[in-house]
Amino acid sequence: MNSLQRNITLLALLLSAIGLVAQNTVQVSGQVIDAQSKKPLSQATVAAKGTNIATVTNDDGYFLLKLPEGKSRVNISHMGYETSYVTVSAKNDRLLHIKLKPTAIMLNEFVVWTEDPRDLVRIAVSKIGDNYSNHPERYQTFYREMVKKRNRYISVAEGVVDMYKSAYGRNAYRDGVSIRKGRRIISSRQKDTLGVKVLGGPAFPVQLDVVKNLNFLLSEEELAGYQLSMGVPTAVDGRMQFVVQLAPAMVREYPLYNGTLYIDRQTLAFTQVELSLDVSDRRKATDFMLRKKPAGLRFRPKELSCVIHYLTGDDGITRISYVRNTFAFNCDWKRRLTATPFTAICEMVVTDHTQEGAKPLKGHDTFSTRDAFYDKVDYFLDPAYWEDYNIIPPTESLEDAIDRLMKKK
Repeated sequence: MNSLQRNITLLALLLSAIGLVAQNTVQVSGQVIDAQSKKPLSQATVAAKGTNIATVTNDDGYFLLKLPEGKSRVNISHMGYETSYVTVSAKNDRLLHIKLKPTAIMLNEFVVWTEDPRDLVRIAVSKIGDNYSNHPERYQTFYREMVKKRNRYISVAEGVVDMYKSAYGRNAYRDGVSIRKGRRIISSRQKDTLGVKVLGGPAFPVQLDVVKNLNFLLSEEELAGYQLSMGVPTAVDGRMQFVVQLAPAMVREYPLYNGTLYIDRQTLAFTQVELSLDVSDRRKATDFMLRKKPAGLRFRPKELSCVIHYLTGDDGITRISYVRNTFAFNCDWKRRLTATPFTAICEMVVTDHTQEGAKPLKGHDTFSTRDAFYDKVDYFLDPAYWEDYNIIPPTESLEDAIDRLMKKK
């Protein structure tokens, strides 16, 4: 066989393999909206029943889910709404329109554990061993971070990231992430080169797992710095929740958060945590958010907010499923009169998980809390880059964002 014949044979095998992949999966897409207001619902969970496959909707309510070929039952859920179910198959080639109805609060269904919010949180913490995994697990996740200068993107990076988590109840020091596949693009305009690094990166969701890292928020020592109060009950993923509000109650050497804890009324599992850093003390907020900046650049924090969502699987185990962080800050050089606003958003969604082969991650592609995602991923090249990996569809087409970056607008 000559070289030309070998190349033709290899190409045929490659196309055949690609065809097999395409035949074994089905792509399901759609938009989730509020049934009454018709407004899109972001951060709605879209999960395939009986599997570990899931994703979330983007800021415009759109989702994209890649499933094994054949019929699948998909659950669509969002805080404060009734869960919707839809059966999809390989024949679904249209955009699904999912309307979620607000949940009616049935107060007579509540089991009253305690009227004291601090006691409620204490009991929920004691039940972590019952509600969360007692075994090491490996998660496949999709991670994206974007930076905007005013209303224009100056960098985009995204990737498929593996995350290892040891059993809940154990120290999280062995938990970590490593990149499986990633891509990036950064504006080449000189004035877009800021040189500022803020708190974040692919390892940040590991730190933000407040149920695993109790010292972050839920330890007795940390909670002593907060005032707790009961909020209005609501529903998450079709299940009624206790709602506990947090507010700083004392001055510490580091900034505290305002926040909301959602606790399942039946199992007392933490299902969602919403936090917003108190930036009233600019120095403390800057020390907390900022990792480095050039000399002479003034950094002014405006916002650090995050959402940590947990999802209960068919096995009754609750796992972290989605994390989103938003950083907003102004920067200006000392000689300039006006400051420039920047917004950095990073989000991670768990798309699959397994206990099989779950071992601590090692190697060059693992991330520490100080590693930048941009340093370990390649530039955008392949239009078929994501293959069958589940991702979060961008609010704005990444191709459009890339075009603007490449054209240096």
